[in-house]
Amino acid sequence: MSNVPLPSSFDGNEDFYNENRWQKFTRRLKEEPLIPIGCGLVVYALYGASRSIRARDPITTNRMFRARIYAQAFTLLAMVAGSMYYQKDRTKRKEFDKIIAMNKAKEKNEAWIRELEARDEEEKELKAKRAAAKAAKFESSMAKEDLDGRRASVASFIIEQTIWRRS
Repeated sequence: MSNVPLPSSFDGNEDFYNENRWQKFTRRLKEEPLIPIGCGLVVYALYGASRSIRARDPITTNRMFRARIYAQAFTLLAMVAGSMYYQKDRTKRKEFDKIIAMNKAKEKNEAWIRELEARDEEEKELKAKRAAAKAAKFESSMAKEDLDGRRASVASFIIEQTIWRRS
């Protein structure tokens, strides 16, 4: 099975795939507007029940508690119906998120490999510079030893000549 998601009506819309939390919240409200309405009805029923309890009105309290139950049932049905209706888009969204995560991981891996290659090149250049400096130092020490050797041979020649002349 291919990891590529099926075409969607949102394929050309980059904002759909790269959205922040607020944008996602507003999009979900637009997709399933009945859920927030049901939650609002539940809150209203609870508020009405608490007011009627304070007012010591048992008939309104019972009516509000029943309204709360109906509002919760409405919200639950809206959630089930919305999840069934938008299930295909959500699976496409999850597949697309997986592909994005895989691409990001691949890019991160490639960037790490490029970094390692750059470090390797720097290390090779540094080793080459060290080897060149070591070779130059060796050549200068050899030249110095050669010069010292020549000086020693010249000095010994002069000493020999002076000893020979004295004798």
